[in-house]
Amino acid sequence: MKHLLRETGYDPKQTVHFGNKFLVANGYLGVRGTLEEFGKKELAAINLGGLYDQVPGKWREPVNAPNPFFTFIRVDHQIVSLLTHKPQKHQQSLDLYTATHHRETSFQIKDNHVTVKAKRTASAAEVHTLLLEYQVTVTKATHLEIVTGIDGDVWDINGPHLTDYQMETGPILQMTATTQAKGEIVSVGEVVISDQQYQEYFTMDQKQLLRHLAYELAAGETVTLQKQIAIYHSHEASDPRGACRPDLEGATEASIAKAWQAHQQVWQKRWDLTDVTITGDDEADFALRYSLYQLQIIAPHHRSGLSIPARGLSGQTYKGAVFWDTEMFMMPVFLHHDSRLVRHLLQYRIDSLPLARQKAASYGFRGAFFAWESQEAGYDATSDYNVVDVFTKRPQRTYFKDKQIHISGDIVYALKQYVDYTKDESLLLAGGLEVILEAARFYLSYLYYKSEKDRYEAIDVLGPDEYHERVYNNAYTSKLIQFTIETAVNLTDALAMRYPAEVAAIIEKLDFEEDLFALKVIADKIYVPQPNSETELVQQFDGYFQLEDTTAAVLRQRLLDPKEYWGGAYGVASDTQVIKQADTIMMQYLFADEYSQSQLEKNWLYYEPRTEHGSSLSACIYGLVACMIGRQDWAYDYFMKTAQVDLTGESKTFAGDLYIGGTHPAANGGAWMVAILGFCGLAIKNNQVTLQPRLPKKWAQVAFKIKYQGQVYQICCFHDGAKITPLPTTAC
Repeated sequence: MKHLLRETGYDPKQTVHFGNKFLVANGYLGVRGTLEEFGKKELAAINLGGLYDQVPGKWREPVNAPNPFFTFIRVDHQIVSLLTHKPQKHQQSLDLYTATHHRETSFQIKDNHVTVKAKRTASAAEVHTLLLEYQVTVTKATHLEIVTGIDGDVWDINGPHLTDYQMETGPILQMTATTQAKGEIVSVGEVVISDQQYQEYFTMDQKQLLRHLAYELAAGETVTLQKQIAIYHSHEASDPRGACRPDLEGATEASIAKAWQAHQQVWQKRWDLTDVTITGDDEADFALRYSLYQLQIIAPHHRSGLSIPARGLSGQTYKGAVFWDTEMFMMPVFLHHDSRLVRHLLQYRIDSLPLARQKAASYGFRGAFFAWESQEAGYDATSDYNVVDVFTKRPQRTYFKDKQIHISGDIVYALKQYVDYTKDESLLLAGGLEVILEAARFYLSYLYYKSEKDRYEAIDVLGPDEYHERVYNNAYTSKLIQFTIETAVNLTDALAMRYPAEVAAIIEKLDFEEDLFALKVIADKIYVPQPNSETELVQQFDGYFQLEDTTAAVLRQRLLDPKEYWGGAYGVASDTQVIKQADTIMMQYLFADEYSQSQLEKNWLYYEPRTEHGSSLSACIYGLVACMIGRQDWAYDYFMKTAQVDLTGESKTFAGDLYIGGTHPAANGGAWMVAILGFCGLAIKNNQVTLQPRLPKKWAQVAFKIKYQGQVYQICCFHDGAKITPLPTTAC
C-alpha cells in the first residue's frame, strides 16, 4: 500500500510541474511544492482560499501570501542552494498519509559534504498554522548561516496584489500587507526554535524580512531548526496582525511537536475512512490514493460557505474561481464520506444567491443565474473576452459567462443528490429550496415557447462542449432545465406536506405562487432531444449531425498555430462534430436510468471518436459510461488518464506566456467516481447500499469504506461479487 511520492535527481525544467505535484494544503491555504530556497521565478506561492484582489486593467484573482518558508544557507559565507550549486544528491517526496512535504539535498563544497533536510506542512488541525523543520549536517568544521524569514516578493499572474508592507523583528518575525483593490489585510508571523546556540541578526528590504542564524559547527555536527508560522487575513479575522501573535507567543520545541502530532492525527482519521486499496495493480492503487489526497487537502473542512476552485489551492489559474467542477465531479466523493463538508460547499452556493439574482436581472431574466467563474459571494469573474486570437493578438469574444446557463441546474442537481443521500431536509429550509426555486424561475423566464410544436426550447446556449457556442437545444442543458423544474415542483409539494408553515413562508417571501403554477404547466412541455428511433443517437444540439464529420487528429493538422483556440466563431472545431469534452454522454451518465443499454452504448461509440478530451473533466465520464455498458477494459485507460493527470503533468501549463497550470481536482474526483461508482458499481437503491462489480482484468480486489445514513460500511469488491460489512470490523 504505497503512500509516498518520491522523485530523485534535480531537473530545473520540472520545477513548475513539481510545484503542483508536491502541493500541501489544508482547505484554507495551499503551499506549492517548490523548495525552500525558491522564489517567485520558480512560482513559489502560498495561495489563500477565498481572498481575491484585482489590479486595474487585469483579471481578478486570489491572493498569494508572503512566503514564510523561504530559507537558504551560507556555508563559510557562501550561499549554497539548488539555484547556485549542482547537487551531489537530491530527493523530493510527499507523504500522502500525513500531507507532509520532504526534501533532502547534498552538496559537495570543496572537502565539505553538506546535507540539507526539510519537512513542512499546512496543519489540518489548525488551518492558520504552518510548520517547518529544517536540518543541516556538515562533515567538516563550518561557519554555517541559516537565513530564514518571510519573502513578500510573491509570484502573481495578474498582480502585484499586495502593497504597504509593514515588518516587525524580534522573537516573532511578522510581515503585514494590504491588497490593492479593497485594502484587505494579510499578515504572516513566525517563530524559530533551534537546538544549537546561534548568533542572530535581521535584514529587510521593501518586500523581504529575514532572520540570520549563525552557527559554529564541528565536523559531523547537525543543526535542526523548527519554525511555526501563523497566517491570517481579513476574511478570517478583524485584526489579522493581532491574530497571529497569540498563536506564536510561548512556542516551544514541545508545543511545535504537539502541533505536528495534532496534524497527523487529523489525517489518520481522514484516511481511515477515505482510503481505497486496489489489489493487483500497484500503479492504479497509488494513482487513486494520490487523487484522493489532492481532493482532501483542498476541502474547506474548517468553515462553511467556502468552496473549491477549479485548480484547487495550487495557484491563481482560472482566477481561483469555483466552476461546476465542484458540484458535478468533486461533491460525489465527499458525499460518501463527509456530508458536513458537502453542506459547507452547498452553503457557498446558497450564500451566492443574491448575486445570482443580480446576474439574471442584468441579462433581463428573473430568478437566479449563477456565476460561471464564481469568486467570493458568487461574484462572476468570467471575462467576455477569455481568449486572445493568436494571429491578430486581439481579445476574442466568448460566451462562457452569459450562455452556459446549465450552471444553475448543476447546482440544483447537487442539492438534490445531497438530500437524497443524507435525508437532511434542513438545508432546504435554510436556503436550499430558495436556490432551487430561483433556478427554476430563471429557466422559466429563459425558455422560448415554440407555438407550432407546442413546446418550450432552450435557445442560444453553450453546453459543456464549449467549442460550439450559441446553439439551440443542447441536450445536456435542456435536460438539466427539465430536471430543475421537476425538482422545484416535486420538492415543494413534498416539503409542504411535512413543513407547511416553513414552505408557505418561503413561497410568500419569493412571491412564487404564480411561478409555481406556471412551472407545473410547462413541466411536460420542455423539449429535451431524444434518441433517434433508428440510430438510437441523441443529437447534441440542433444541426449537430449536419456538421462536418471528422476527428480531432485531422483538426490538429489544420492548425496554423498550436495555440489556436478551437472554439468560438472561427475555431477549427466550430463547423465540425469534434467536441471538447463529454456533453451528451455527460447527460446520459447523470440520467442513465432513462436510457437503454443499447442507447448508452451507441451514443458512447458515436461521440467518443469525435471528442478531443481537451478538458480534464472528459475522460472520467467516458470511463463511467464505459463501465455501464460492460466495457470496463475500455474504461481502464480513461481511469488511468484521469487519476494520473497531476502525477504525469501531461496537461496544458502555458498558453503563450500565460500560466494556466495547476492541479485538477475535478479529475481527482472523477478518478474516484470511475473506480467506485463505475468499476465497483456502488449505488444507493431503495435506501440500501448496492454493488455491481465490473473490475478491470488486472484488479483482483477493491476495498474501501463509505458513510451512509450515519453508518460506516467496509466494502470489498471482487470479480465475482462483493462483501458489505457494517463497522466496527477489521475484516475485509
